[in-house]
Amino acid sequence: MLFQFNRYSSLLLIFFVHGLVYALLLLRRGVQQDRGSDKWLAAFLFLCILYITPWMVGFAGWYDNQPYRDILFYTPFQQLLLIGPVVFFYVQSLLNPSFRFSWKNALHLLPAALYLIYSGVMVVTDKWVLDRYFFLASQQDPDFESWYQSLGFLSMSVYLLLSLRYYRLFRKLMVQVVSYADSVRFPWIERFLGAFLLMLLARVLLFGASFVITDDYSNSWWYFLTFALIYYFIAITGYGNTVEVKVGFRSLLLENRVQLYLPAATLDTVEAEVLEIETAAPDARPDPQWDGWQVQIRAAMEKEKMYTDPELSLTALARKLAIPAGQLSRIINSGFGTNFNDFVNGYRVAAVKAMIASGEHKKQTLLGIAFDCGFNSKATFNRAFLKATGLSPKAYIQQLS
Repeated sequence: MLFQFNRYSSLLLIFFVHGLVYALLLLRRGVQQDRGSDKWLAAFLFLCILYITPWMVGFAGWYDNQPYRDILFYTPFQQLLLIGPVVFFYVQSLLNPSFRFSWKNALHLLPAALYLIYSGVMVVTDKWVLDRYFFLASQQDPDFESWYQSLGFLSMSVYLLLSLRYYRLFRKLMVQVVSYADSVRFPWIERFLGAFLLMLLARVLLFGASFVITDDYSNSWWYFLTFALIYYFIAITGYGNTVEVKVGFRSLLLENRVQLYLPAATLDTVEAEVLEIETAAPDARPDPQWDGWQVQIRAAMEKEKMYTDPELSLTALARKLAIPAGQLSRIINSGFGTNFNDFVNGYRVAAVKAMIASGEHKKQTLLGIAFDCGFNSKATFNRAFLKATGLSPKAYIQQLS
């Protein structure tokens, strides 16, 4: 196979190989551990290495030699209409354990499928029917036609916005349904979507540079090198992500609510409840029936000390009290003026303060006390304590002494 090694082709080849290796590693782990998110990230990396292929092999001599030139012309390496949906599916599969690819999801792939059909028609017509260049009479790679590049950029931008919206709903949901929201903040998602945004911004800069730089082909290589560096960062950090979510839901992207699956361990059932994502604030006119529920909620926290369960969730408390999760969420948000996460952590912080007051911090570490009171990590403990008291745990002890 023809491949002329030079600084242009060789550098891109390095990232091509590394990207392929990480894609295969993710795919293997996804199959072995049945992790859908790994499979979608592997698909994304595979699309990325296909994206840089024309420039890599182009600088390796393919555009100047047959049959390699026709391989580049007739093979749709740049799947611009597929990258956006794959990003969106990856975000959903990572944040939502109940996400399953369905025929409804397949509609997102329709534009990419139509482009593949169009590519197939070009091959059949030019190579088998007419035996001459008809669709490619201009001798230009159709992947780089303005209409396709523009449509692809628009598609990726739209799916980036949808992914950001989904992540925003996820963040708002977590503080209402789990007591360990800080542990599932998923900073990796922020970095991933930020990296994807950089890919799009780099494309905009390349488009702007084309108006002032004449040697467009050679200078475009820097864009593809930048693109390769970004997806290499995604490959390394994405493979190292270990955070998992146990709360299953179905997001209604256009509304401020989700369908919460109850319980999370039975995601294959149809048992679900619509949960409004509200802003926690005291209700000026609360439901009179809430008084009795608030007494039971306080009893569950103060007498039964349910806050000591580090994985306490809204659904677990709802089952304990025999009340619908959606109603319990409204009572906590409006009746107590706070979200579920802060409500439970408030009891945990109070318990820590009580143990400090009794001198327990002289017998064991602060982290040990935090774990005894229901916190599941040092970071969550420090953040919750600072939010509740305005001081770090150590500063609080120093103030007491």
